[in-house]
Amino acid sequence: MNEIVFFSSPIGLGHATRDIAIAQYLDKNSIKFISGEGGIKLFSEYGFDIKNVYNPPPFSVNQGKLQNPLSWLFKYYSYYKECKVISSNILEKEKPNLIVSDEDFASLTIGQEKKLRTILITDILETRFSHGIGSLIEKKMNHSMKNIIQKCDLVILPENGPNEDNIVRVGPIVRNTVQTREELRNKFSFNKKTIVVSVGGTNTGKFLIDTVIDVFEKIKLDAELVIVSGPSLKIYNDSIRNLGFVNNLHEIIYAADLIISLAGKSTIDESKHYGTPGIFIPIKGHFEQEENAKEIGFSFNDLFRLESLILEKINEKRIQTNFDGAQKAANLIKKML
Repeated sequence: MNEIVFFSSPIGLGHATRDIAIAQYLDKNSIKFISGEGGIKLFSEYGFDIKNVYNPPPFSVNQGKLQNPLSWLFKYYSYYKECKVISSNILEKEKPNLIVSDEDFASLTIGQEKKLRTILITDILETRFSHGIGSLIEKKMNHSMKNIIQKCDLVILPENGPNEDNIVRVGPIVRNTVQTREELRNKFSFNKKTIVVSVGGTNTGKFLIDTVIDVFEKIKLDAELVIVSGPSLKIYNDSIRNLGFVNNLHEIIYAADLIISLAGKSTIDESKHYGTPGIFIPIKGHFEQEENAKEIGFSFNDLFRLESLILEKINEKRIQTNFDGAQKAANLIKKML
């Protein structure tokens, strides 16, 4: 029996990276992770006990724009019902002392029905994918989500701000490294100005990679372009250095001179933590990414001015902001145990 069963949303790699950051401050032998897709490989390479059971519906993205969000919501609801059955079976077998969920609401629902203690890790308290008639359906789903959140023993938000009710804001949650930037640049053979492009755990960011490659070839900058395409996306270009899937993106970000990425919170927070200048392009219509990007001064339209942004940001001064959200979150989980 594991003390903690940790359900990690498999949609993208951001959930897995921040969950690993937290779990590294906990007893590894007391945790069993439940997830799917790219997160499985990441958890495994960090040596965690992981069960691969989730297969979420993919977002449909065309030229950087989210397609048919209402259709995705319906598919997600079906996926949610499947996850309830899966998590019920897992909890019946594992009988944990505590459930920790990173935006996996199905496991929270089952855990609360079983009168187990539940902790939610999330950076969203409601969704806003749909408009028109679809927003009425989404509103009902948000109402259910709000009820689940209110029933949690603790809700951990990886952002700064005041605490309220059962919500504790611990600040950004990032992975740390013991190596210096110079050691990492030698490790990755970053011998000149280095631009890293990362698009997470799915193929939705291919539009960003393609655009950056075109712009980079046009401006003829004395720098190296390094692609981190992730576990799902295949890039065939002999002139580009592609690292594929990596388990240490935070170290690559630290070693780089510029990070260009989709506007996922984990990548943005790691760039701030390590002081690496960044350009963050959200998927158009993806409310969460659009809000993340807006907060730091970017929008989807910046995709069309990458040339000037790259030339501006590549020489921007590094400013590190040290976050300890992972340690704080782990301490809160220990107290709950």
